[in-house]
Amino acid sequence: MLPHRNLCMLWLLLLLSVSGSAFKLNLFKRTPGLQDGDVRLFGSGRDSEGRVEVYHNGKWGTVCDDGWDMAEAQVVCRQLEFPGAKSVVTGKDYGQAPGPIWLDDLDCKGTENYLSSCSFKAWGLTDCSHKEDVGVVCETYGMNTTVDDTVHELDHSISMSDELGQIFDSRKGCDFHILAQSATGNKNEDGTLEMVETDICAHRLILSQFPLFNASDDSPSITVSMSHSCQPHFTSLIRYIYTRKIDVTFTSAQCLHWMASKFGMKQLMEDTGRLFSRILPEDASFQTQLSLYEYAEETGDLVLQENCIQYLAWNYENLTASPVWTTLPVQLLGAILSRSDLVVKDEYFLLQTVENWIEENSNSTSLEAQLDLLNRVRFPMIPVENLYDLEINSTLYSTFTNVYREKTLRAFQFISLPLRKLQSNPKFTLQGDDYKPRIYTSDAWSIGLSPSNQVQTRYKSSDRRNRYGYEYDYRYRPTPSPYGQLAGSFTTSFHYSLMLKGQNMNWQANIFTNRHDCSNWGIRCESFPVARFRNNYSPPSNIVFNNRLVIVCENKYVFQVQDFKEDLAYISKSNETQTTYPCPDGQYSYRFVVRPLLIN
Repeated sequence: MLPHRNLCMLWLLLLLSVSGSAFKLNLFKRTPGLQDGDVRLFGSGRDSEGRVEVYHNGKWGTVCDDGWDMAEAQVVCRQLEFPGAKSVVTGKDYGQAPGPIWLDDLDCKGTENYLSSCSFKAWGLTDCSHKEDVGVVCETYGMNTTVDDTVHELDHSISMSDELGQIFDSRKGCDFHILAQSATGNKNEDGTLEMVETDICAHRLILSQFPLFNASDDSPSITVSMSHSCQPHFTSLIRYIYTRKIDVTFTSAQCLHWMASKFGMKQLMEDTGRLFSRILPEDASFQTQLSLYEYAEETGDLVLQENCIQYLAWNYENLTASPVWTTLPVQLLGAILSRSDLVVKDEYFLLQTVENWIEENSNSTSLEAQLDLLNRVRFPMIPVENLYDLEINSTLYSTFTNVYREKTLRAFQFISLPLRKLQSNPKFTLQGDDYKPRIYTSDAWSIGLSPSNQVQTRYKSSDRRNRYGYEYDYRYRPTPSPYGQLAGSFTTSFHYSLMLKGQNMNWQANIFTNRHDCSNWGIRCESFPVARFRNNYSPPSNIVFNNRLVIVCENKYVFQVQDFKEDLAYISKSNETQTTYPCPDGQYSYRFVVRPLLIN
């Protein structure tokens, strides 16, 4: 049967949020001659080299080079039936790119037969520009063969899917029966539950691709129990095994996902699971998000789990104010706290929320688990004035005195000692997460831009300092923009360290919406809107900036977080690409976040 209450709740939420006919997605529909997930190498004049392009949703698009190595290249060359990959090509001009960037942050093992079978978050979800389109050079077969040995490939596989579908529809030669049954909710005259059954005759050989059907056993049939609402979709699921094609709507996605997980159909499960992410912003109470995460755990859908955790991390402050905050499973909270893409005012706010969760769950959570949560707080990133007052203000200091003292000492060492001195201690390493900032949205490290405040400048008052010498009084001055686009400027320190006190940087933030805006600033933009974030200073050689653009929908929830490459971040339009979390009306506001990293 379906996993407990989560499936029922999700089914109800899907019905409430969108009707089955209002938003239909066909994930796998193919146009004649081209199949979803096909790849090609374009732009070199040779079949074995070019920009990697993938076909999806009726159009060709490119692939970002982030994280690419020979494993991904091997998959591309294998799919194109070359003997292997020679090299990955980055930064080469293969001519005008045709359309969207379909894939980013791919993670291939190198053994896959198709690039679309590799792990990725979602089609069209990227922070790249076409400058980062990846290319591949494939190995070719040797030319020293005789004419008699020449291989001529004849590929008629394009018709195979439809022909296998016809075999399924005709039932010719079928030798295995699948009986799908469900209770209608009514009772028979004898008091037993009324059942509805669907008998599907399939072929053992085809079903053997998925051993959980047990089609290789001696038994001539299998009985599958399911909810009444899912039974109408079961025949389509079995036909998919033959054709690898299926139409998916929001209302059928949940059933298909559960059935795919039950029978080990990993790719179908992950592709339908990506649709669930689109309902995450619908529920401000976070009940849906929690139920969906628990359901993803039960079905083993790692992609769906990641999408849920990412949404919770991006919207952490809203989560902590929701009714479900104190009911979060400790494992889920730990997964959220382990992330560097967690969006939060500052690390002290995060510590306060963790302490609140621990206090509310102290009776049901072991001391070991509580300590594990506290260990995920990045004490060196806590503002120094809050760090100093922890003994007074922390609600758990007396319970975990030794832990707090040790972590506070390490934090003060980090912010007050030169890097060379820290590195003289063999136990010190910058590799740990403790010294990596999250995405801090306080005024000390970020500035917000929205259509309601087109131009602003924030500066630090020169005569207001706290007791640690940090300037903290922020004021705004209107700054005239010569071109009328969203713009702002502000000042930050070089780093969190007190050793760099007084060394400040001025940052300029812009949102360009058209080519005229870009040309007026002397830059070339490939698409719009695009964010620009830069400073005119050179930081010390041991500091790099890993800045982020946080995009908020309707001032309600974060739905995109992007990094900057060469000071630019190209913004995906939710209504044009398949962003993981939608923003239906396209009402965006932006927060530019400075993230200094100390390096060896």
